[in-house]
Amino acid sequence: MNKQQRLAMFDRLAIAIPEPSTELHYNSPFELLIAVVLSAQATDKGVNKATAKLFPVANTPDAILALGVDGLKEFIKTIGLFNSKAKHIISLCHRLLTHHAGQVPNTRAELEALAGVGRKTANVMLNTAFGQPTIAVDTHIFRVANRTGLAKGKNVLEVELGLMKNVPKQHQQDAHHLLILHGRYTCTARKPRCQDCVIADLCEFELKLIV
Repeated sequence: MNKQQRLAMFDRLAIAIPEPSTELHYNSPFELLIAVVLSAQATDKGVNKATAKLFPVANTPDAILALGVDGLKEFIKTIGLFNSKAKHIISLCHRLLTHHAGQVPNTRAELEALAGVGRKTANVMLNTAFGQPTIAVDTHIFRVANRTGLAKGKNVLEVELGLMKNVPKQHQQDAHHLLILHGRYTCTARKPRCQDCVIADLCEFELKLIV
């Protein structure tokens, strides 16, 4: 795939998905951080159901610390791995208060120093909360990048670095959500909707379901 093809791909995706954004519900960087931590191995829909009950009660580090681990678990017990996530969130909130005056930091190193926050979560925060052109490679982006030939890699870091190199500059800010939404609703894992895909003719996927 050459430079012109990559630009055409993102130009088309940008038209097909005119307002690319996360499907997690949040009203502040802190709420987004908690939602992203909860979203690991869980659906956005499931996280939104839990946070719809949690955030009206506790949506600051102080308020969540006041709940304690057991209190927090009651709000997130419908989410996978809720026991470990509750412990991480309590630790995360404590560090935000002791190291960042309760504010979510906007650097990778500081974000990754928070409990439950790895490279992918840090990338989500940097992109969505702070407007930085990062790409958090989840299962959808990993699949789309490899299938299309946009950025092939054996692991998420290889794909991330490939995307950062190959995504046209004018699309770097939105690429993260464009690729996630394309993978979630069109380039699906089991039955990709190639017939409805706006980039099918540019895609290098050998098993395209074109009729």
